[in-house]
Amino acid sequence: VIMGQGIPSKGTVLNRISEFWFRKVADIVPTHFISSNIEDYPGEFHKFRNELEGRSMLVKKGRIIPIECIVRGYISGSGWNDYVATGSTSGIRLKEGMLESEKLDEPLFTPSTKAEIGAHDENISFEKACEIAGRELMNKIRETAISIYQRCSEYALEKGIIIADTKMEFALDADGGLILADELLTPDSSRFWDAASYEPGRAQQSYESLRKPHLSTSKPITN
Repeated sequence: VIMGQGIPSKGTVLNRISEFWFRKVADIVPTHFISSNIEDYPGEFHKFRNELEGRSMLVKKGRIIPIECIVRGYISGSGWNDYVATGSTSGIRLKEGMLESEKLDEPLFTPSTKAEIGAHDENISFEKACEIAGRELMNKIRETAISIYQRCSEYALEKGIIIADTKMEFALDADGGLILADELLTPDSSRFWDAASYEPGRAQQSYESLRKPHLSTSKPITN
């Protein structure tokens, strides 16, 4: 949804959150993050300090792997819809009798296609992801993404926040090495719940409950 008005300081919040998590997982996998200090940027960008300060970062160039890498710790959203319809999510068979928002026994890696602008991502099986990006690379991505989710979800839970699921993107750097790219564990790419009010068997309150009323009173951009 493209809103007719922006959300004040949203860019700064997303940028700071991503930087925090990039630093926290840098020992698991190299990331594209270099610096958010304007003084480290190429000189021609310094004159745009007011626009860039706090809402930008200098990153390594990479070739994005065309797979949305989703890790689910809880069964919710499209994963829940798939489970209700088929008993599976992204081709992974789950146990019978699960409740909406229930914690999974182990985090699941459930990839999707990376759609062009204006199109919708499509949930796919791990086998299909291997056909697109290669099995060796996808095995490494799956292992890495789950490790990132486990570390960060444990940290968040200590702060009273459940990370139900999240989307990551990976790239290959100039030397062909795997790097974590895009954003990481922001409200735009993740589902956050309040641990104190968590109750399986229903949809959980999340930031969506705040955004949707805002959208209903905002005039959309149609051109």
